[in-house]
Formats: sequence, C-alpha cells, structure tokens
Amino acid sequence: MKSFSALGGLVYSTDSGRMCPGCRQPVAQCQCAQLKAVPAGDGIARVQRETKGRGGKAVTVVRGLALDAEALVALAKRLKAACGSGGTVKDGQIEVQGEHGDKIVAFLQAEGFKVKRSGG
Repeated sequence: MKSFSALGGLVYSTDSGRMCPGCRQPVAQCQCAQLKAVPAGDGIARVQRETKGRGGKAVTVVRGLALDAEALVALAKRLKAACGSGGTVKDGQIEVQGEHGDKIVAFLQAEGFKVKRSGG
C-alpha cells in the first residue's frame, strides 16, 4: 500500500473540492496550465509526410511552429479547411490526414511563415 505522502498530499478538500497535484491549489484556481510556455524553435516550420505507426496511412506533420496552444489550434483549423481533410494538434505539432505537403507549404508561406520540406 502506498503512503499518503507518496500520493502527493491532499487530493480532495471539502472546502474547495479537487486539488491540483502540481501546484496544490483548487482545480478552479490551478496555475499549472498558465505556466506552459511557448516552445522555443528556430522559426522554421518543417512539413513532413509520415506513415509510421499509422497502418500505412499517410499524415502530413507540421513541426517547429513557435505558437501558443490556442494559436496552434486556430492555425490547424485553417490548414484542415484549406486541405479539405481532418487532423489534430498533438505535442505542439499539427497533423493533417493525407498527403498535403504542397498545399500546406503554400498556405504557410502565404501566412508569412518560413517553411521547409523535411524527410523524403
């Protein structure tokens, strides 16, 4: 059985409800989400086609964009609409379903980003 201190201390309080394990504040007043910084990059967006781990299906991945989470999600939405396909934002990178490298490079250059094709 784990000790109470190994669990990270207070987990629930009747006064304020659930507690954040990181900052030990009530979840409504948690400061952990606000501390996430914009990832540092070299200012070059890299566009790459990947199939590894996806059952042979191609996905176009955009890495290296130095944007915060909200701006990245908004850019991903515009990219998906321009390509006419689905996708997601994972770990600070945009994944668009299908092989859309040329469309994405042209779109990002029109938006003012420095873009390079990466991979094969």
